[in-house]
Amino acid sequence: MTHTTAEAKSRLIEATLKPGANVSAIARQAGMAPAQLFGWRSKAIKSGAVTPRRDADRLGFVEVTQAASASVEIELGGVVIRAGADINEEQLVRIIRAVRQA
Repeated sequence: MTHTTAEAKSRLIEATLKPGANVSAIARQAGMAPAQLFGWRSKAIKSGAVTPRRDADRLGFVEVTQAASASVEIELGGVVIRAGADINEEQLVRIIRAVRQA
């Protein structure tokens, strides 16, 4: 591999490490198979030649739900039933009946 080729390879690998980079698109743009660029990238990371960025600025998708602020614990015949504050009375009655019948 010549010096220019090594520089080009290095630039391509570095481009794949940028936040939001699409490795397949970068490879196609360079006229090469995505698998080859993925291979180069993987070898460079494993050897420690490059270090992938931790995407501190990158936004991800998370599910946010409200946590119940209170709960109730009922012991019935050696069985403990724990219910959150969001359970309605009808649901709780059905659960208690099911435990009693078991």
